[in-house]
Amino acid sequence: MQEEILQFKLQEVSTLVDLPNGKRAIGTKRVFRNKKDEKGIVIRNKARLVAQGYTQEEGIDYDEVFAPIARIEEIRLFLAYASFKDFMVYQMDVKSAFLYGKIKEEVYVCQPQGFEDPDFSDKVYKVEKALYGLHQAPRAWYETLSTYLLDNRFQRGKINKTLFIKRHKGDILLVQVYVDDIIFGSTKKELCNAFEKLMHEKFQMSSMGELTFFLGLQVQ
Repeated sequence: MQEEILQFKLQEVSTLVDLPNGKRAIGTKRVFRNKKDEKGIVIRNKARLVAQGYTQEEGIDYDEVFAPIARIEEIRLFLAYASFKDFMVYQMDVKSAFLYGKIKEEVYVCQPQGFEDPDFSDKVYKVEKALYGLHQAPRAWYETLSTYLLDNRFQRGKINKTLFIKRHKGDILLVQVYVDDIIFGSTKKELCNAFEKLMHEKFQMSSMGELTFFLGLQVQ
């Protein structure tokens, strides 16, 4: 929880304000999850503050929410191509990915239970970034990430919109995005190193090394 609160401050996720007349605050809750490896062993305990997005009203709290997401067939095709080209695939994880996406709507959430400001307990948070649980959060994150990659000379797949491609002379770098998990590989190792450096310049990332387990698939 302390790590998440620090992320909130670093990324200026929200501002403590008085709730304007005619507006309502969305509730929040804590979600606890164990992240496991391919053997089912717990490798990380995660606690996340989530907005109760099911209480949002379309047209008031959000408008467009669609965000492309990779299908399992596209992941298999990515791995098949990597095998055909004989290059290694690596994995990265974006820490609190949705918090990087800015939202356009005016959204307020209640202070988290147990973490209320003792001097301003009647105030609410005006959300500036895409807090987990909000309907518009996946779209805001996808737009942030895709814009960053396109600005850095990547091309987006024409059919698979979560696949990003960069060509350098005779080599190719492929980046497949699944929400906040990213797998990537290249015919030239230096392009992978450059991509990792590029991502660390913009986002808080966890490099997970060679891909061994992804979306229920064991990879060798």
